Amino acid sequence: MAPKGEKKPAEKKPVEEKKSTIAEKTPAEKKPKAGKKLPKDGGAAAGDKKKKRNKKSVETYKIYIFKVLKQVHPDIGISSKAMGIMNSFINDIFEKLAAESSRLARYNKKPTITSREIQTAVRLVLPGELAKHAVSEGTKAVTKFTSS
Repeated sequence: MAPKGEKKPAEKKPVEEKKSTIAEKTPAEKKPKAGKKLPKDGGAAAGDKKKKRNKKSVETYKIYIFKVLKQVHPDIGISSKAMGIMNSFINDIFEKLAAESSRLARYNKKPTITSREIQTAVRLVLPGELAKHAVSEGTKAVTKFTSS
C-alpha cells in the first residue's frame, strides 16, 4: 500500500508542472529538475548506489603474492598485516626500478623505457644473486610474451 501512496503524489506533480508549463516556460524547466531530484533523494536504493560509487578500488598485489605463496608453500597462509607489508615492499621495489630505468633512459637520451633499461635497473637496484635470478626470470617472461 505504501507504493500506491508514493505514486499518487508523483502523479500530482506532473499535473502541476503541466499547469506551470502553460503559464510560463522558464519555471517549467526548473520544476521538472526538482521533480526528478526528489524521488532520487527519497529512494533508499539511489543512496546505496552513490555510496558504492564513491568507494574507490585500490589496486594491490595481494592476489599475486598469495598465488606465489601457494606455489612455493601450499600449506602455509599469511596474515593481513604480513600481506600489507609484502604489498608495500613490492610497491617500493617497483618505484625504485621505475626511477632507475627512467634515469637510464634519460642518460641515454631515449624517450622510451624498454626491457633493456628495466634489466639494467634490476642489476643496479637488486643485490647479487637476487639480481641474477630476476634477470633470468625476466628474460624468460619476455621471451614467452614475444613468442606467443
